[in-house]
Amino acid sequence: MWRRNVYISAQREAGDQCGAETDRLPEDLHRARAGEAAGHPAVSISFSPVWPHYKLFLSRITAGRDDWITALFLIYLFHKNGDLHEGPAAAMANPLAAFTLIKRLHSEWLNVVFSNEALENAQALRSSYEEERAELPRLADLQGAARGLMRLQDVYALQVSGLASGRFRRVTDGVPTDVYLPSKAVLLSGDDCFLVGKVAYEQQDYYHSVQWLEESVRLFRGAGRRWSPENEGTLEDALDHLAFSHFKTGNVSSALSVSQELLHHDPTNGRVLKNVEEYENLLASAAPPGGGGLRRPGSTHLRTRGTYERLCRTQGSQPMHFRNPRLYCDFFTNGRPALLLRPVRREVLSLRPLVVLFHDFVTDAEAEGVKGLAQSGLRRSVVAAGEKQAAADYRISKSAWLKDSAHSVVEKLDQRISLVTGLNVKHPYGEYLQVVNYGIGGHYEPHFDHATSPSSPVFRLKTGNRVATFMIYLSSVEAGGSTAFIYANFSVPVVERAAIFWWNLHRNGEGDEDTLHAGCPVLIGDKWVANKWIHEFGQEFGERRCGLSPVE
Repeated sequence: MWRRNVYISAQREAGDQCGAETDRLPEDLHRARAGEAAGHPAVSISFSPVWPHYKLFLSRITAGRDDWITALFLIYLFHKNGDLHEGPAAAMANPLAAFTLIKRLHSEWLNVVFSNEALENAQALRSSYEEERAELPRLADLQGAARGLMRLQDVYALQVSGLASGRFRRVTDGVPTDVYLPSKAVLLSGDDCFLVGKVAYEQQDYYHSVQWLEESVRLFRGAGRRWSPENEGTLEDALDHLAFSHFKTGNVSSALSVSQELLHHDPTNGRVLKNVEEYENLLASAAPPGGGGLRRPGSTHLRTRGTYERLCRTQGSQPMHFRNPRLYCDFFTNGRPALLLRPVRREVLSLRPLVVLFHDFVTDAEAEGVKGLAQSGLRRSVVAAGEKQAAADYRISKSAWLKDSAHSVVEKLDQRISLVTGLNVKHPYGEYLQVVNYGIGGHYEPHFDHATSPSSPVFRLKTGNRVATFMIYLSSVEAGGSTAFIYANFSVPVVERAAIFWWNLHRNGEGDEDTLHAGCPVLIGDKWVANKWIHEFGQEFGERRCGLSPVE
């Protein structure tokens, strides 16, 4: 077999990018002066090796003006994140680092700017913040990042306490196991965990809110009630939300215990006093109401959740499946003269459905070129909803469409896809190249690529259904992100620069149910793929002729 490793490393050699950089910030920007005049100690901000990567960004946003306030904002971010990575891309590869950065950009910097500690130069601070506010993450981005962490928690069965300590760990048969161990841990604060728990709480998802709020309370306690101006929550806030979450899950005794602790900190809180009285009465009654305990919310649309998550956790390692002697690797020319000198390395992964992996299908330069072309057009991915298309929680990614006329690299990829598949991929017989980027916990739950309804937008091209899928992996990931075939019971890890191909339809035009597949959540890394969907019409004289049997 060509492919042996379950994990495909995404690390890059970064030493030559940073080692020679010696530029320094002006000394007066190493310390924040806002608090000194008010009697508070200045904030000492150490210089970070991440600075060279952001220097160009700083010069862009401060061009033509002596904007030390904005510079201070950036140094604040470097101070928080700089020792975790050697470049912006590395930071975003870790979902914990990405979440905390989004949180700092959306809420923590706002809290600092409008705090009493920022009285000196307050107007300048707030004015600069408002100028940059449109480019900062929105509340929806922050909530989406929190939901992404909860999705990773569920699909990979991760412990919240492990995530808070920067480790991706699950417990199997009572034994803790590291799913992935980062080289540098990203610790979550009590306020970080409170925000995740609050997002779950506001969605009435008390299964997750209990776990994240319990961790928040533990961390707030451990911090000795020290307050930071960047925090949005406090120990009292976490206790308040946790008590009601316990109550909603039927754990009245824990709701009472947490409420009593909250009263210790806020003894005159009339609402909590009433809650304590209610909880005591419920416990004194013969049969206090039960909420069924802490149970994970069900899914209204995902009937195969158990299989899907199991395949995601194996991350492409099904040794029994790959012992099939009928599966093979070869150098493939497809009878095309253009491939005789440079045949494609083909690996047959499955026979039912037929799934083929083409190794080294694109070069690094081609992959980077496609990603660069798509960057400006990336939008939230949508799914078919009747005759229309709409965003959905079961598909979290951003995508853009590239015509073959967009650049010669796209045209070359279309030609190469046609060579190895023998199919007509020119529009409208093939859809434009779709480039997809997955964010924190980005995924696509089990689905078919072919249309299952006659009203589907797939039929707008009037070239029939999607007969085949050709997906190119434009990047690697360190963990997660596998493609799982649910009914066929196997998953394929991300293989950088490779491409995966399968038929969506039988020769009689009926959909192949064995092609139900999913894009597993990305645990660590930045996943990019390019999809080429090929339609029925236009293939009459190629590789996909209609069969003679109506059941073929």
